Amino acid sequence: MTRNLLRLIWNRKRQNFLIMLELFFSFLILFAMFTLVINHYRTYNQPAGFDYENVWTITRTSGATGSQAIARDSALLLDRVVKQQVKSMSGIAEASYTGSNTPYSGNRSTVHLEHDKASVNSDFFVTEDSYANVLGMQMQAGRWFNREDDGASYHPCIINEKLQEQLFGGEDAMNKVINFADRDYKVIGITDNLKTISDYTDARPAMYTRADSSFYGYNSPILVRINGSSDPTLEPRLFKSLSNLMKNTSIEISKFEERKETANKLDLFPVIIVVIVVIFFIINVALGLFGVLWQNINKRKSEIGLRMAIGASRRDIQKQMVSETLILTSLAVLIGSCFAVQFPLLNILDLSAGTYLTALLLAILFIYGFVTLCALYPARQAASIYPTAALHEN
Repeated sequence: MTRNLLRLIWNRKRQNFLIMLELFFSFLILFAMFTLVINHYRTYNQPAGFDYENVWTITRTSGATGSQAIARDSALLLDRVVKQQVKSMSGIAEASYTGSNTPYSGNRSTVHLEHDKASVNSDFFVTEDSYANVLGMQMQAGRWFNREDDGASYHPCIINEKLQEQLFGGEDAMNKVINFADRDYKVIGITDNLKTISDYTDARPAMYTRADSSFYGYNSPILVRINGSSDPTLEPRLFKSLSNLMKNTSIEISKFEERKETANKLDLFPVIIVVIVVIFFIINVALGLFGVLWQNINKRKSEIGLRMAIGASRRDIQKQMVSETLILTSLAVLIGSCFAVQFPLLNILDLSAGTYLTALLLAILFIYGFVTLCALYPARQAASIYPTAALHEN
């Protein structure tokens, strides 16, 4: 049976080649779409690595320029007074200055780090001793910055698990030295991986350094953790207090929950667009395949009529039409799978092998189901042809 079907397919190789080519590209597009969707889904299910609830960001933008700008010493003093003012307000548990690349802000600061033969582009954060408490970060090894680092003979740094894996090959990075910007930084702690872009973006390698005197005085953002039971008047009171303290400065207070929701929408939007485009593409392929199969039946009426005249049942005819289409699909899937398996083998997009294999399986199941549905109705129409009418017509 299979040999006869292959012979029939070969006899119409030009037309069948076009069908197989269409199925081949459809399979690859489905594989790409499922890979994208599965990767986002798996990333979404991974923990954020920090507690983003009840955390606010205070962003300051100075309107003073030129001669209006305050002196350096005054700016340093103002930063100290601002933090004291924020921490003294009822309802605020902790506060910390940090760089502009706060979580869910869309801003990034990166550095290029090297160790032995490893080379990694890492996110770079300048933080205070209270930064970990504000975000509720968990240490896997070592400790966060504290007063032990005051006047130390080394420059302390903290890295996350992903940077430890990529830069040190999974070895214990505690007390190892990382050279950056002509400084040797000693690793004093390993922290969890933090998803600071969105729920759909995987955690990146990250390096945290301790803020020194050169960091202050530039209107850096302030992260504050509020008490869960704080009253709704806290935000306007905080805004008014800071506005009175910092003249000619624009104050913006944003909540991590709201910023995370916005970041998630921005990150998910391209995926939704891709899925919609693929759906329209598959619909067009289905219509094209349906039309080709219909035309194929019309051209083969004499063959179908002859088979039925010599004893083939309607079920046999229907089975033949569907089987021919599935054989073409199998050839397209086989070739497409040879291309698809190169992604996990060559680690092209730095995704897990499980993501690719799951996407491959879903693409195979979808293409077979999709082709079967497209072939069923034309096959049923072919089975309804009367032998005498088909032979008489030809």
